[in-house]
Amino acid sequence: MHTRSALLVLLCLSACHAPAARDNPEIARIRDEDQADREPGQTLDWKLVGPRDAARLARVKELYLAGALQSGPDFHRAALVLQHGTAPEDFLLAHELCIAAIARGEQDALWLCAASEDRFLMNIDRPQRFATQYRSTVPGEPMRLYQVGEGVSDELRKAFHAPTLEEARKREELINSLYKKKE
Repeated sequence: MHTRSALLVLLCLSACHAPAARDNPEIARIRDEDQADREPGQTLDWKLVGPRDAARLARVKELYLAGALQSGPDFHRAALVLQHGTAPEDFLLAHELCIAAIARGEQDALWLCAASEDRFLMNIDRPQRFATQYRSTVPGEPMRLYQVGEGVSDELRKAFHAPTLEEARKREELINSLYKKKE
């Protein structure tokens, strides 16, 4: 037992003193481009943004599969791009990458961890849990908070930097004022 304890302590110490992973500049650039397409106040032209999203998504998946994500920020940035995917698997992978980011100390990934779970659930027609997702049922109509299931308290939402349920309901107006639909 003593040898196991010593080995565990050595493993923990070596992990704590492992060199910090360097951020991948390509992931940072891809995330920056993704966010530039979504600047609040601008009209989104999905005929232009959609193909760019698809190309970014494909490249992030290539980098992920090649082991090019190393740092907490890398995992968080890749997850943000995946969050703008089209398939439930994209959102599930985004959620898993957020967990990896948080495990690497990237606390900024907490909200996206909750939001990616909600987006996954929404896209498989299940109620969301953290009240982060909004949807319009008809193009051009206002966004509405997607159905929220029971089981997550406002305290847990706060732990993930998500809004309380009341705050989420009040955000509909703000969201609709920031993102105008192109007619």
